[in-house]
Amino acid sequence: MADLPTHTIVFEILTRLPAKDVGRSKSVCKQWYALLSTQDFVKIHCSRSIVSSNQRVLLIDDLTCSVRPIISNNNDYGPSSTVTFPFHHQNNDVSILSHLNGLLCVCLNHTYELLLWNPTTTAFKRLSTPDSHGFYINNLDAIGLYVDADDDYKVLHIKRRSGVLGVYVYSREVDSWRNIPFITRQEYLSPHFNWSAGTFCGGTLYFTVCKCWIGGTNVVICFDVNSEQFKEISFPPVPSNGMVQGVLVNVKNVLHMSASTGMFEMTIDLWTLQGDYWIKVLSCPPIPPISLSLWCDITHYVTNGNWFVMTKLGKLFTIEMDMKPFECFYPVSWFRGFKGAVFVQTIVSPSI
Repeated sequence: MADLPTHTIVFEILTRLPAKDVGRSKSVCKQWYALLSTQDFVKIHCSRSIVSSNQRVLLIDDLTCSVRPIISNNNDYGPSSTVTFPFHHQNNDVSILSHLNGLLCVCLNHTYELLLWNPTTTAFKRLSTPDSHGFYINNLDAIGLYVDADDDYKVLHIKRRSGVLGVYVYSREVDSWRNIPFITRQEYLSPHFNWSAGTFCGGTLYFTVCKCWIGGTNVVICFDVNSEQFKEISFPPVPSNGMVQGVLVNVKNVLHMSASTGMFEMTIDLWTLQGDYWIKVLSCPPIPPISLSLWCDITHYVTNGNWFVMTKLGKLFTIEMDMKPFECFYPVSWFRGFKGAVFVQTIVSPSI
């Protein structure tokens, strides 16, 4: 076993184990521990873990933090298991800002600190520094988690402080922050504009930027993670009357937007980005009126041909559509996903 080649039957079997079983397998022997800790193993294991059976919903409320499987045959939650935060917090004041490949970027609301956390392995990494990097302020900042061409996990932090915009990138590889330039319209510096969390798709981070929920300006800001250049593209041509909300979703490495519009009844359209232009994929029939508080609890959609709109309480309603299943569960988290997140169980570490 000491000279275990990378590409062997053993390697192939181990890369297909559930994440928690990989953790237990590290105690088999020193050779396995070394093998299972390599970045090559972690990368291949992660690529094979991104399937619906490994997806979980993490939900946070005032009293508990729980993880639930999603039962694929009835598109509902399975039994919950309580999660204990491995870091200090106050009354579950943990906000989930972004997620990628099993890692969550979260904020501790009582200290404003940013952390990377893998809820499957419980490992976490504080991103805050003595020189004031890694601190997040709700309604002013935006966060995006991504992987660059060198397989380095990074966090993009857009900060607005007293009308001054700063953009910073944290690198897991070098464990530090650095500033990068950002040229955009000055009006986006205004606190009247709301930035979504970043959605990583095809080497680009995408943010929706809106001036207000009703009848305001809506655009999409794109960040190429390798060139570190920004550009602006238009929002899908949705009606501007009533409430407008666009939520970006990566579906099989193609960017989609779930755009909801209306006031007393909401209409949901699904758009896909081709180049710099949006193409409508489908329109859902108007959904029954629901209270704003319940609407804001929406965590994600799932689909097996129909769409099921999910909240932390379970199914909210079903939208019957004649379409091909996406075969996965796609997060449509409202208000930056503070209620929870859909994540994949992996062994990706928040630190090197």
